[in-house]
Amino acid sequence: MSPSAHSHPVVPESALADTVLGRLTTLYPAAADSERAVRAAAYMKNVAPFLGIATPQRRLLSREVLQGVGRPDETDCTAVALRCWALPEREYQYFATAFLRRHVARCSSGFLPVLRHVVDTVPWWDTVDLLAVHVAGPLVAVDQGLRVAMDRWIEDDSVWVTRTALLHQLRYKEKTDTKRLFGYCLLRAEHPDFFVRKAIGWCLREYARTDPEAVRDFVGGARDRLSPLSVREALKNIG
Repeated sequence: MSPSAHSHPVVPESALADTVLGRLTTLYPAAADSERAVRAAAYMKNVAPFLGIATPQRRLLSREVLQGVGRPDETDCTAVALRCWALPEREYQYFATAFLRRHVARCSSGFLPVLRHVVDTVPWWDTVDLLAVHVAGPLVAVDQGLRVAMDRWIEDDSVWVTRTALLHQLRYKEKTDTKRLFGYCLLRAEHPDFFVRKAIGWCLREYARTDPEAVRDFVGGARDRLSPLSVREALKNIG
């Protein structure tokens, strides 16, 4: 399914988001560094403009933004995420990603359309990978009915939605659904995109920390279908 088939989620009313975005759009621009912004944008292949705030400073500013702000609910998380993604500079999306990671337990399966939107809007590995591992992963772990959604995402036309499906179990360890892990890798083994092939290798390499023999056996049996990149990444630590 193509991204165009998905409707844009509506930004809900949220007093918490009003406070957060008001502070954020005041403090972040005041700390902007135009020279650093050019370098940061170039490093990220100009996927988005940057304000040019160094990570340690951005984290300090984010704590100031959130000082005294109560715990968000799912509506607040939705509003913060969508409003940050509507802003041009990448640091706002970094803020939202960290916010969602921190408060994912406040969200239900109903948050998934919002997650899909932010995964595939201004998509690049710097936000997608964190959203996959620390937002999609916990949501699916809590509501295993969402596995069916991941079964759709793995076949999505979007490289980044597919990558999210591959990576969502990255921290599951012994709770990994190996049938899905290996099945997803086989399903997209011949995908031409670097980021999908890399993700196949990465999720296999990570699971090899838990069960190296299973990964070695899987790669041995699927070597003729997996790309050399995927094989190399999968076996990096186990040979």
